[in-house]
Amino acid sequence: MNKTVNPTDLTLDDDNGPLYVARKKVYPQSVSGTFRRIKWGLMAFCLGVYYFLPFVRWNRGLGAPSQAVLIDLPNSRFYFFFIELWPQEVYYFTGLLIVAAVALFLMNSVGGRIWCGYLCPQTVWTDLFYAVERLVEGDRRERMKKDKSSDPMKLERICEIVLKHSIWLMIAWWTGGAWVLYFNDAPTLVKELVTFQAPMIAYIWIAILTASTYLLAGFMREQVCTYMCPWPRIQAALTDEWALNVTYRYDRGEKRTSVKKAAELRALGEQVGDCVDCYQCVAVCPTGIDIRNGPQLECIQCGLCIDACDNVMAKIGRPKRLIGYDNDINIQRRQEGKAPIYRIVRARTVVYSAIIAAVGGIMIYTLATRSLLDVNVLHDRNPVAVKLSDGSIRNAYTVRLLNKSGYDRVIAIDANGPANLTVHVIGVDSVTPDRPMVVVPRDSTSELRLLVTAPAESNPEKSIPVRFHVTDIGLGEVASATDNFVAP
Repeated sequence: MNKTVNPTDLTLDDDNGPLYVARKKVYPQSVSGTFRRIKWGLMAFCLGVYYFLPFVRWNRGLGAPSQAVLIDLPNSRFYFFFIELWPQEVYYFTGLLIVAAVALFLMNSVGGRIWCGYLCPQTVWTDLFYAVERLVEGDRRERMKKDKSSDPMKLERICEIVLKHSIWLMIAWWTGGAWVLYFNDAPTLVKELVTFQAPMIAYIWIAILTASTYLLAGFMREQVCTYMCPWPRIQAALTDEWALNVTYRYDRGEKRTSVKKAAELRALGEQVGDCVDCYQCVAVCPTGIDIRNGPQLECIQCGLCIDACDNVMAKIGRPKRLIGYDNDINIQRRQEGKAPIYRIVRARTVVYSAIIAAVGGIMIYTLATRSLLDVNVLHDRNPVAVKLSDGSIRNAYTVRLLNKSGYDRVIAIDANGPANLTVHVIGVDSVTPDRPMVVVPRDSTSELRLLVTAPAESNPEKSIPVRFHVTDIGLGEVASATDNFVAP
């Protein structure tokens, strides 16, 4: 039987320390190597696309916006080079979100948190801010020495701090400015921003994004990855034993000792590891962890510790990749004298790839075969039907015609339902009364009031389907929609 405990009798174990540990500033050291070069290349590509894509032009014809990528909120359009999406096609964005999510799962199943280490915006901008910091203040040891200086208010030091934060603010400001350029014609908006003629909402969003970039990349840095981002927790639940993560190969690295001591022990024929406790893997880590302690939540798997360790191994004449992308299965196999094996293609990765291919294929097919003419029909609810003096029955509908092309269309409207029905468009005179025709301007939506009448001899006794067909007289393109013809 459970015993009730008085809360006042509970004591805290002071040996466990505080619930939250105060942040210790991280001073990542610069490093050169394969993964550092990959990060530089991806950073240049990602930042180049983000900053300069709004200025890329794309000719869509007279009267259409010429910006290649544009989110046109006033006209409810999204333009991406030759693709133009309407609000009615929001399902494409749903498909993109599915593809993006599953692609993230696929990357995780292959290489762990490679998204976090190479492509995440927080990582990219933090890397850029670190580069500025090193350029202005020096590398790890210099920055640590300056921060611990007994006289931090020297003029030279003040100038360095002011210069660093000025460059950070310029980068953050251009980051916010580039974002708003995706919502209006970029050259025009830049001119308006410079001359203070832009809408106030543009300045507000630039200020918000400038502040967020400056704070997240300049001050919060690894705290965002450790505490704010949910992906490390989700990733841990999605990974498996075959995923390649940045791993310290303890089978080869232990026991640790100095270079000199290791040489003496090897000369005596004793077993010794390759790790020399140089702490270079810790010094270059942007989150300040020791990868030799095993998998950790803070590790973003950027691979910089691999470069640092490889450089040390090359200097002491030992094989590289003491730290590398690996898994515990291969470590155990090496300990047993077996060759490592890698299974990139397995059930998990095949399923993820198949989902991406299926969703992407459906999106491409629907995009390639979609009609630029569309129709939506809504039946009037009050009244749903009217019986006229001659015995005929009339139903009223609201019809919305969508012309997604870059030219005007002459549209003929037909309806199939009760026998001998007639169609009349309110406010439109047509030379063919039984088949009204309307002009729908290019890249626009036209809303019509439509009256459908069934003569007395064709009156339905109950509700029956009625199908509306709209036909482009010039091109023969047809769109259809179905509703009901209701008997009173």
